[in-house]
Amino acid sequence: MSTPRWMSLLRHSSLFGAVVLFAVGSACAQSESTHNSSSTESSSISGPSSSLFNAFVAGESDSSSSSSDTASPGEPSSGSGAAAGGQSSGGHGVIHHLTFEAGGGANPPAGGTQQSYITWGGNFTVGGGYHFTDRFSTLLEYQFIDDKLPGALIAETGANGGDAHIWSFSLDPVVDLVPKATNDLYVTGGFGFYRKVTNFTDPEETEYCSYYYCGIGTVNEVVGHFSSNQGGWSLGGGYIHRLGGLYGDSKTKLFAEVRYLDVLTPAETTQPNGLGTTTVTADTKLIPITLGVRW
Repeated sequence: MSTPRWMSLLRHSSLFGAVVLFAVGSACAQSESTHNSSSTESSSISGPSSSLFNAFVAGESDSSSSSSDTASPGEPSSGSGAAAGGQSSGGHGVIHHLTFEAGGGANPPAGGTQQSYITWGGNFTVGGGYHFTDRFSTLLEYQFIDDKLPGALIAETGANGGDAHIWSFSLDPVVDLVPKATNDLYVTGGFGFYRKVTNFTDPEETEYCSYYYCGIGTVNEVVGHFSSNQGGWSLGGGYIHRLGGLYGDSKTKLFAEVRYLDVLTPAETTQPNGLGTTTVTADTKLIPITLGVRW
C-alpha cells in the first residue's frame, strides 16, 4: 500500500474515532444531565410533599390525641357519657318518684258528740304513692282511728264503757302550692273504703300472775258490738317543712295536716248482743289532725 493512501486511511480512521468518542461523550453527558435534573425535580416535589404529608399526618395524630386527651381516664367518652346519662335518667325512673309517709295525731268530732256519736281519740296513718310532678302526687293511705263513745250512747245500752274503731283505705291526691320552697302548703282529700266497729265494754274480773304472786283484777271486756262497711271522703290541707339533706336534695319533709272526714255510716237502731236498744244517726264526722314525716 502506498504511503498517501495509508495516510488518508489513517486520517479517516482518526476522524471517525473522534466523532464516535465525541458522540459517546455527549450522550453520557446528556444522560447524566437528564438524570441529575430528574433527581433534582423529584427531590423538589417529593421533599415538600413528604413534609406536607408528614405534617398532615402529625396534625391528624395530634388532633386525635387532643380529642382523646380531653376526657380524663376516669371519664367516659361523649357517646358513653350520653349512654350513661340515659342510664342515670332511667335510674331515677319509678323509684325516684315513689313517696311514703307515716304519722299520727288526734281527731275531735265534727258537729258535736250527739250528732256524730263519737268523741275524741287518736289516729295512726301510713301510706305510699307516686310523684307525677313536683306539684302533684297521689297517696294510697291506711288509717286507723280509735275514739271513745259519748256517755249518753253507752248509758242507753246499760254498758259501762265503749269505743269505736275505724280503719280505712283511701286514695288521696296531694297538690303542693309551693313545691320548690322549704316551707310549703298543700291541699289534699280523697275517697275510700271505711269499716267502723262500735264496741261496748264492761269490767270483768280476771286472774293475773306475776313472777312473785297471782291476784284478781279487772279488765274491760267487749260485751256487745255492731259494725258497718261503707265509703267515705275527706278534704283538707297542711303545712310542709322540707329538710335540706347533705346536698340540699333530701326528699324528707315534716308535715302537719288537718282534714274534714265524713264516714258515710248508716243510721241504725240496734240492741248489741242483748244490751239495751240504742240508736245512732247517719254519718260519722271527724276532724283528724295528723303530724308526720314523708320521704
